[in-house]
Amino acid sequence: MRTVILTVIVGSLLGGGVGAEDQAPQKTLAECVQIAIDNHPSLKAADASVQAGSQRVWEAAAPYLPQVTAVYSATRRQTNLVAAGGTGVVTPVRSSFFNSGVSLTQVLFDFGQTLESIRAAQESERSLQADRSTQLNTVVLNLKQSYFNVLAARRLLAVADETVRQNQKHLELAEGRFNVGLAAKFDVTQAQVQLANAELNQVTARNNVSVARETLRNALGLTGPLDFDIVDNFDVHQVTITESDALATAYDRRPELQSILAQQRSVMDQVASLQRSYFPTVQGQANYNWQSTEYNFDPLFDVWAVTGGITWPILSGGLTTAQIGEQKANLLNLKFNEEVLRQNIALEVRQDVLNLGQAAESIRVSEKGLQQARENLELAEGRYSTGVGNIIELTDAQASLTTAEANYVQALYSYKTAVAAVEKATAQSFTTE
Repeated sequence: MRTVILTVIVGSLLGGGVGAEDQAPQKTLAECVQIAIDNHPSLKAADASVQAGSQRVWEAAAPYLPQVTAVYSATRRQTNLVAAGGTGVVTPVRSSFFNSGVSLTQVLFDFGQTLESIRAAQESERSLQADRSTQLNTVVLNLKQSYFNVLAARRLLAVADETVRQNQKHLELAEGRFNVGLAAKFDVTQAQVQLANAELNQVTARNNVSVARETLRNALGLTGPLDFDIVDNFDVHQVTITESDALATAYDRRPELQSILAQQRSVMDQVASLQRSYFPTVQGQANYNWQSTEYNFDPLFDVWAVTGGITWPILSGGLTTAQIGEQKANLLNLKFNEEVLRQNIALEVRQDVLNLGQAAESIRVSEKGLQQARENLELAEGRYSTGVGNIIELTDAQASLTTAEANYVQALYSYKTAVAAVEKATAQSFTTE
């Protein structure tokens, strides 16, 4: 009865202790992606570039808006007057003169030159927005790779821990057989060597987890410590996509292509704007001025005028022609770069689709190998315990199991990162969470 009561008390204390421990909150992959979007400095820099592009649109539109200028001048003047009658007496006369005014200038018609400049700036802004999407896709890919790397490092650490435990058990078994004279000293030393190697791998695996967490923190764009854990979602959701479908989707959605196409449209609009600068510009202007000899603006007289004018550049030394030629060359450069980009995208998509298929097949093969390695270790342990097998057979079976477990974890990691790579290559998501 006392034993039962003691067991209940100890169980209650242990249960309370576990519940009282502060556990770090866990974040899913989707939550980590959102943290990276909110915090990564490269995305903030891209946002600033988009804002700058938006302001350049207003800069291009400014000539269409009224231009108002205010002027003010003050003059202090002295005039020497000679007295009449030839007396030679000079009398200095000092006076103050103030002039104030306001001028309004408005472009009335410029054959669409300013309009084309606005369109060019808008296309440039769209290009920057597409560049921001490209940067976002890169950040998300790096985040996913870092996320899965942490999960893989943890599982490999678990494999290392289990390997140490198994080798410790094998050492105890060898020592027990040696103590009763059923095994040679070699069995004990061989088991000790295997245990030391397993412990060394355990230290490396533990450090790999710490390094992977630091890499994840960097991918999240955080400068402070990583104060949360992540959810283990190494489960495999089969993703199937053909090369042709992936390539068509990539050509349609990749922001890099959208960016370079927007740049081409921007350059074409700039060419159109420059070509329209050959035509005259019609402007209207209104002025109002008042003049006074007192600082209080009590006017002696005021003047207003409304004028219209046409400005027509006749000769600019070939400047406009050279500018048009330059922009046409830039457009040709962008078209060739577009072709290079399409080829690179095709290569990336084909490689990622092939890697995805290989990763899926690797999971199937590694699962089969893992099952066989476990069975092999069970047989080796049974044979050694009954004196039929030897220590080499046992340690080889343990090493094979460790390798098989590591291969399976690596296959899972490769598959998850391959899915993320295809998502980036095609600019679409296969995420099911």
